[in-house]
Amino acid sequence: MILRLFKLLILFLFFSLFFQDCQKNKVRIGFLLDDYSSERWYKDRDLFIQKAEEMGAIVMVDSAMGDIKKQYEQAKTMLDKGADVLVVVPANSEKASAIVKLAHNYEVPVLSYDRLIQNCDLDYYISFENVEVGELMADYLSKRNPVGNYVIIGGPPSDNNSKFIKLGQMSILQPLIEKGDIKIIYDSFVDEWRTEEGYQHMKNALKSSSDINAVLCANDALAQGAIRALKEAHLEGEVLVSGQDAEIEAIQNILAGYQTMTVYKPIEAIAFTAVGTAIHLARNEPITGENQTIWNGQIMVPSILLAPMVVNKDNIDMTVISDGYLEEYNLTQ
Repeated sequence: MILRLFKLLILFLFFSLFFQDCQKNKVRIGFLLDDYSSERWYKDRDLFIQKAEEMGAIVMVDSAMGDIKKQYEQAKTMLDKGADVLVVVPANSEKASAIVKLAHNYEVPVLSYDRLIQNCDLDYYISFENVEVGELMADYLSKRNPVGNYVIIGGPPSDNNSKFIKLGQMSILQPLIEKGDIKIIYDSFVDEWRTEEGYQHMKNALKSSSDINAVLCANDALAQGAIRALKEAHLEGEVLVSGQDAEIEAIQNILAGYQTMTVYKPIEAIAFTAVGTAIHLARNEPITGENQTIWNGQIMVPSILLAPMVVNKDNIDMTVISDGYLEEYNLTQ
């Protein structure tokens, strides 16, 4: 009996040590989100964790709720817990450089997720062609209405993507502006990616003129706010409105005729690509799929940029539904 108990104890200790060794060999990824102001970030988080677990990695995840100082502290906590790599959606694209410096002090690489961290020795960047996002918006609206008054409600300057989107928009609009076909009657960046900001900026634009043909909103949250202001002015459905992220409410607004289009960025593609890249970075392995480099103010950062796509009333089934991003029954609720 004693011998049997002794053998069981040895087996328990063996499997316990084996399990601990397996855990030590797993890559530990620190995934730092900005906030959950857009529903897409819940999808990013869940898909990222799902893929990481499939690949045998461990994920520590946290959201800074828009506070860059909090995000820095969260990064330090993850590094102290043994993170092998950080994947960061920066709360502030410039100030997040301090997170990169901190991680490098721990000899840990940093992957910038969807938003480019500026002015630092960043290890890697994965996002979408954000200039193309702006081009798709402006091209779609200007083809629908090539003459008239336009409003531009851009994202926050603290997010470098806002600048890329604006660059893409203006590359399409500038020739039409120079011809005199299009006039920009209101043009402003917001402080945060929030519906209320879209509403307030649209209200301000309507104070200057109610003769508005198109509104270029940099994402769906801003578009939702703009549509609310247009409804109050009894202009819903009469003004073209762009967006980005293919949120449920945006698709519902497109079906109702209040929003003209949104730009869909396949979240599964970026989340899965980021997990694989993060694991390679943690193991100091070569990375395949790099398609270009991006200047972040200090270095040319190796980058993978994925293609966005237009979603309109005619192709919802072929895009966000067939891709599994949204379920059809949710759109009628």
